[in-house]
Amino acid sequence: MNISDCRIIDLPQVIDSKGNVVIVEGAMTIPFDIKRVFYMFNTPLGVTRSGHAHKCLHEVIVAVVGSLDVVVDDAVKKKKVHLDSPKIGFYVPPMIWNELLNFSQDAVCLVFASEHYSSDDYIKSYESFKKIRSLPD
Repeated sequence: MNISDCRIIDLPQVIDSKGNVVIVEGAMTIPFDIKRVFYMFNTPLGVTRSGHAHKCLHEVIVAVVGSLDVVVDDAVKKKKVHLDSPKIGFYVPPMIWNELLNFSQDAVCLVFASEHYSSDDYIKSYESFKKIRSLPD
């Protein structure tokens, strides 16, 4: 996977007089079946979250409330994306280093994941990540 595989996903919504509803369906609105959902809130200003890559897990990150930045890195290129709408998801495939930062005070960050939690799926050292990425396929 490369940085070009990371992308914004416009999440479908229904708007009527009762309000808005955003629809997320695994393998339909996002490119994988959902096995885990988690969210972050009350993140102190100035804190950076994530700081890892996944070997197998795909994820879509959504700023449900407030805003945050996502920095993705494939060991060759980096890209920064600002999320500030509950109608937008950001897809991060496996083997992409990611960091979440610049959380607004009210930010709620929702993540849809393709796998159940496994500590074995995490690459937590950037140096290890770069070494793995430099190995031939």
